[in-house]
Amino acid sequence: MQKELLVTDAQTLAFETNCHLFKDCGFHAPSVWSFMFEPLFTIGPVEFNKPMLLAIIGTFAILAFFWAGFSKPKVVPGKLQMVAEALYDFVHRGIAREVIGKKGEPFIPLLVSLFFFVWMLNLWAIIPIAQFPVSSVIAYPVGLALVVWVTYMTVTFRSNGFVGGIRNLCVPSGLPKPIYVLLTPLEFISNVFVRPFTLAVRLFANMFAGHILILIFTIATWYMLGTVLGTVYASASFIMTLILTVFEMFIQALQAYVFTVLTATYLSQALEEAH
Repeated sequence: MQKELLVTDAQTLAFETNCHLFKDCGFHAPSVWSFMFEPLFTIGPVEFNKPMLLAIIGTFAILAFFWAGFSKPKVVPGKLQMVAEALYDFVHRGIAREVIGKKGEPFIPLLVSLFFFVWMLNLWAIIPIAQFPVSSVIAYPVGLALVVWVTYMTVTFRSNGFVGGIRNLCVPSGLPKPIYVLLTPLEFISNVFVRPFTLAVRLFANMFAGHILILIFTIATWYMLGTVLGTVYASASFIMTLILTVFEMFIQALQAYVFTVLTATYLSQALEEAH
């Protein structure tokens, strides 16, 4: 059944059926099946599809880059070490220090890993052949959000104890006491449930929507070829594809930054003493 549904992928239909404007065939718009993939290969009980393979390759690419940059550090850094240091300092100083302060030093490996992993997952959307943002599959943002949530809860209770942790999550300081009757359950729901949910959905929704838009204009470029007037339309669609791709590059980096900053914000709150 899944294989039959996968055949309905809009991009596959548009190119394989040679369907064009003014040729009595409809436009095959992208759909949810544009985000579903058959297994590429199987190892034991585990099936590896395209997003999984891209996530693994991206992980090794990040490790290889920083290993090459820092494995043999020099006082006068070479170009690769200089780039690696600049990227590391961006997260270290620009996020960890700015948001958490000196208490954020133990969490720098986590924040650096999150930033570059999320960025790499997003970046696959504009890399030739891959051309698919892994984070547009909801399982990956959810998995990352769960890592952040578990870390957030652990740091909260480890830093404040059980009672102090509950107060940290539910009781903001400096407000009139009658307000707490209404605010305490809202704070609990917001901090414990809403935060991981919005963290995952924000990343997923942005990458999903961006990929859909690029797919629409890419397929439309092919669909409108075939006649002089259609080629004019196709040219406009192709220009829009290029514009959206450049815009998507900005969004990819921005979403990695937002995800990491929010993680740092949650950790900063977890380290605050409950009052």
